[in-house]
Amino acid sequence: MSCFIPRRPAHKVDKRVTAAIRSQRGRGDASSQQDSKYELSRIMRPDDANIVGNVHGGTILKMIEEAGCIVGTRHCNTQDGDRCMAALVRVEKTEFLFPVFIGEVAHVTAEITYTSTHSLEVQVQVMSENILTGVKKLANKAALWYVPCSLKNVDKIMDVPPIKYASADQEELGRKRYGAQKMERQETKARIEDVVPPPPNPEDPPKGQHTVGFSQSSLIHLVGPSDCTIHNYVHGGVTMKLMDEVAGIVAARHCRTNIVTASVEAINFHRKIIKGCVVTVTGRLTFASNKSMEIEVFVDASSLMEAGKEKYRAVSAFFTYISLDKANKALPVPPLKIDGEEEKRRFEEGNARYLQSKAKRLAEKERQE
Repeated sequence: MSCFIPRRPAHKVDKRVTAAIRSQRGRGDASSQQDSKYELSRIMRPDDANIVGNVHGGTILKMIEEAGCIVGTRHCNTQDGDRCMAALVRVEKTEFLFPVFIGEVAHVTAEITYTSTHSLEVQVQVMSENILTGVKKLANKAALWYVPCSLKNVDKIMDVPPIKYASADQEELGRKRYGAQKMERQETKARIEDVVPPPPNPEDPPKGQHTVGFSQSSLIHLVGPSDCTIHNYVHGGVTMKLMDEVAGIVAARHCRTNIVTASVEAINFHRKIIKGCVVTVTGRLTFASNKSMEIEVFVDASSLMEAGKEKYRAVSAFFTYISLDKANKALPVPPLKIDGEEEKRRFEEGNARYLQSKAKRLAEKERQE
């Protein structure tokens, strides 16, 4: 059962109130600030979790994207002009700080923290609540970037109403984050055409355990109406959930233990996926440390009805998983066996990302202390 934050009962609205609301559209003043924050809550059900009761990372990612889309769309429609919907283009690194379990309530809070001319940053926090004991904990945090697409023409990017900042320093920090993600998106374009080898043929000799080929996995999904926005394009949250499922299969095949999502490196949405497409989601191990695994995930899309159209790369990301015992304590991860120069290159790149992430965590911990 979905449990959204209750709203006040609907009342008949005076025409003067309606006129006043309309007159405020497009101002970018305190009235628009009321639309820069949103919260949704939902109790976690058995179908949200794995066999040991940990809620899937993909379930949380989908809720995060839903909250971000709502607050972004609401904000972008506070001005005059075409009605629009916020489309997800990038998710910054997402940290899974604590697992969420069946029966707990996930409270997702989304707030717009920066706006440029054509994009907005939404920062999201997920609090998990044990409704039997009242204990709450910060489970996840993420930053997402959206662009507003016109409902009349989805290829038309609308202007974003500005928000007010608490200080000039806060605005400058947001501007730096905007510049950094824009640069990283451009660098990622060089990788989007990377060809992923097909999964092993059952008739071929089996790959050795703990190799890249042994755990590589693919999932094929036909995009239906329930996956899509009113534009008939796939929700970003639906895509992220599929990616997390594939990454989880790869991690489980490598470890043969209970595994959970630890973090997600930036997810880049390169091209839209439309209703009726067939998507192939492929995951492969690129790096493994003593306690974690990095899994690269690609989403390729092709039209089911139009045979002439080629398959294209739609989304790409890196997921990090950890292995847990029955008490949810971290277990050692089996070493990844590397074969060939290409796998060696990807392993070294993964190691560099791992060390960079570790350095950031240590720096953040020192600042908090």
